[in-house]
Amino acid sequence: MTQGVLAGRPGAVVPDGGAVAAHYGDPLREQRTLAERAGLVDRSDRDVLAIPGADRLTWLHDLTSQHLNALTDGTGTEALVLSPQGHVEHHLVLADLDGTTWADVEPGTGAALHTFLDRMRFLLRVEPALVSDRWAVLTLAGREASAVLGSAGLPAPEPGRVVGTDGGWVRHTADLEDGVPAFDLLVARDGAAAVADALLAAGATLAGLDAFEALRVAGRRPRAGVDTDHRTIPNELSWLRTAVHLEKGCYRGQETVARVHNLGRPPRRLVLLHLDGLAEELPAAGTPVLSGTREVGRVGTVVRHHEQGVIALALVKQSVAVDAALTVGGAAAAMDPDDAPGGLDDTQAAARERVRAVRSATIHG
Repeated sequence: MTQGVLAGRPGAVVPDGGAVAAHYGDPLREQRTLAERAGLVDRSDRDVLAIPGADRLTWLHDLTSQHLNALTDGTGTEALVLSPQGHVEHHLVLADLDGTTWADVEPGTGAALHTFLDRMRFLLRVEPALVSDRWAVLTLAGREASAVLGSAGLPAPEPGRVVGTDGGWVRHTADLEDGVPAFDLLVARDGAAAVADALLAAGATLAGLDAFEALRVAGRRPRAGVDTDHRTIPNELSWLRTAVHLEKGCYRGQETVARVHNLGRPPRRLVLLHLDGLAEELPAAGTPVLSGTREVGRVGTVVRHHEQGVIALALVKQSVAVDAALTVGGAAAAMDPDDAPGGLDDTQAAARERVRAVRSATIHG
């Protein structure tokens, strides 16, 4: 695995087998930096593909869940590659600029995606290439991120927009959590240090991936292969809104997506869980969610949030009540009341009581 472009910075703590810094000595402070000011996160472990060619958008339109035929220059979006059965195989974050569509995907998945895309080229004018060895993704997030970009002489695009720079581009992505804007920067690996130095001089602070992940979980933003499994379909996730176009034509896996959408009840749903946090070691992704002795789901990313304590994204069965007493790896767990169907009702109030009980166990345990 290629070393992260900022992994050699003072204080960087890189996990065994990892490529980027999990933190720089103080994960909770780094979270507050991301939430309140401006934090720079090394996400250069993500794989990057460049797809130039006159037919690239119509070709990607046919292969993915997103409507890309009319994607305009200087815009970004999300898309999914699904299996024939409608299960999520890849989640792509896209940017289209100056005749090339860029896709960044989960670490270690770029080669498989490139192989799939290369096999689907036929005689079309597209040239997909895996370019992770030359290009890297950095993310600047926080309420002061726009100002920091401006002070560093870089553009701060409007949401959904992509603006080119001398050495790549800046893309305004979805908020990490409510009110925390995030900007992805594509930079040449050999120029990443200079870009980072400019942003740090303009007022940003280094923040590790742990801090980024904590805010991402609070914002209910799933990751493919972590918060999903081999059975996950888009209808179970927020990606149905952000990465799927429900009115476009045929694509691989569309039949499942359309059928479940029309029925209105996917088998599972993504929820935010609050855990008691008494154990020093957090449950691993894939740990079962139990209601009594019955397995009703699985957790994905589990984090310590600087305000909410231990929280996790989980896929649970539709039948699980929002106020159900749950456990994860022996820890008491409660579903966030915002995941209750409908508005402010008795069920949501009961869920609030469950969350309060779980948090009280953390404080007094």
